[in-house]
Amino acid sequence: MTEIKGIYAASLSILDNNLALDVHKTIQHAENLIEMGCHGVAIFGSTGQSQLISLSEKIHLINELSKSKFKDKYIIGTGLNSLSETINFMKISNTLNFNKFLIMPPAYYKYGDEDVINYYSRIIEKINDCKIILYNFEKLCGYKFSKECVEELVKKFPDQIIGVKDSTYNLFETIKIKNFSVLPGSEGKLLKGLELGCAGIITATCNVTAPLARKVYDDFYKNNTQTVNEKLCNVRKVFEKHNLISALHTFMSKKDKIYRNILPILSLLSKNEEKKLFEDLDKLEFNINNLKVN
Repeated sequence: MTEIKGIYAASLSILDNNLALDVHKTIQHAENLIEMGCHGVAIFGSTGQSQLISLSEKIHLINELSKSKFKDKYIIGTGLNSLSETINFMKISNTLNFNKFLIMPPAYYKYGDEDVINYYSRIIEKINDCKIILYNFEKLCGYKFSKECVEELVKKFPDQIIGVKDSTYNLFETIKIKNFSVLPGSEGKLLKGLELGCAGIITATCNVTAPLARKVYDDFYKNNTQTVNEKLCNVRKVFEKHNLISALHTFMSKKDKIYRNILPILSLLSKNEEKKLFEDLDKLEFNINNLKVN
């Protein structure tokens, strides 16, 4: 099994003024996150508006992403309900030497553990060269992974099912599988998760908290006193008061107006929400020009 360890951002997708995916700026944003402290980046997760971006745009981006100086540090999200499109997108990714994937079960329909096991089994039957991180986010897809389902998938596919991103938080305290990466979806769970044996985090707000999260991670492994974890958790709490994608794009737009572009049905924060976001962050001495750890 291959473990995924460290601080991973669920990267934003950058759109041009016509709401088309700006491939080069999206890749530049992802590379900046790694330079700011992330061990890697998940492309086309829910934070990256994956479900709203066309398959052709995704294919264009991964073709260019294959030329990135940080090529080995990316996890590719699929963000597709269609089984055949998921498989085809993974096949194309394989030809570009990407084999780490973040895959959520399809949204909308009601199903159980056996159906989920069948779904991932069909993917792996077609794509043997894959390292899959299960995406556990009941709020988005309507299904919550059980501990037993995860254990059965790992037992069935030990070389392919290598981890879980736990954004529902029903797994990270109880899953104990050797060489299997458990990654909560919030900075608020980072330190506790590490103490429990988790591998790190994959989160939306690491688009802005990467240096703080990396310091908490590094200090844990160096047995240093934690000096920024409280601030990290408080910043996360501020963003959680709002739709995370809307809040992150609103926050980043203070640096570059291109972040104001967001795909319907999403929107930026209202003026009142924006005011509240920045007031709360100012109280924490956290702003767009001061993202690095002091």
